[in-house]
Amino acid sequence: MEPRIFHGDITTQYFASHLLSQFNRGNFRAQQVGGGNLVAVQIMTRERPTSGGETALTVNLQKVEDGVSVQIGKQAWLGVAASLGVTALTALRNPLAFFSRIDDLAQDIENLQLSEQVWDTIEAAAKAANASFELSERLRRLVCEYCLTANPIGEPSCIACGAPLGISQPKTCNNCGFVIKRAEVNCPNCGQKLD
Repeated sequence: MEPRIFHGDITTQYFASHLLSQFNRGNFRAQQVGGGNLVAVQIMTRERPTSGGETALTVNLQKVEDGVSVQIGKQAWLGVAASLGVTALTALRNPLAFFSRIDDLAQDIENLQLSEQVWDTIEAAAKAANASFELSERLRRLVCEYCLTANPIGEPSCIACGAPLGISQPKTCNNCGFVIKRAEVNCPNCGQKLD
């Protein structure tokens, strides 16, 4: 999956703490690997879960200029697929035995939605910290190439020397928050067509 970049006064540890508090309970366990500018949070089902199959994924958090890049790795779903297979075979052999596997089925469905739950947690944490895909206040300042004066984003020309600033105005991708250049047609991070 492509990384999403949240701009604002946030850290990798901020997101890691939210993920740990959300997923280190119930049938899931979570652990943090690393610290500082590069953190990985591993989320997996507990050993010998009470119901459902096993799954795992890793969330990579990296500090970037004025924000944090979040990328979720591919989810391991083989254990969930095996558990769903057992449920299907049980139902084929004896339809009434299906009811004995209803808890497993419910847990498997929840496990399949793990990456969506992680994104929901990340986005809620970002919103609580007033972080978003929009450029941070510092990145909203554009330095004139001629006189090195800081100008607010949107100014057509430098407030000090009058030099044109139009083509060097930064903006972000609405899909992933990646800082893009005005001339780009597709986001270099996620590939989405830009407005």
